[in-house]
Amino acid sequence: MLNNLKAELSRKALTAKDIAALLDKRVATIYDKMNGHYSFSFEEALLIRDRFFPEFTLEYLFKKENQIARKEVI
Repeated sequence: MLNNLKAELSRKALTAKDIAALLDKRVATIYDKMNGHYSFSFEEALLIRDRFFPEFTLEYLFKKENQIARKEVI
């Protein structure tokens, strides 16, 4: 799940419908991607970030909930 993307959409009063219009995709497809069933392509992620969230990094917006920060063991 892309919790950061969902949170930022909410903060800006944007919806999956806004992303769907930008990417020319079905709203259901966008929900599937935001819920982790499929991934956004790199080009899609860039478009979303550049249009709606230029203040954030791709890493932040598209970090999956189940990604765990790895610590280097010395």
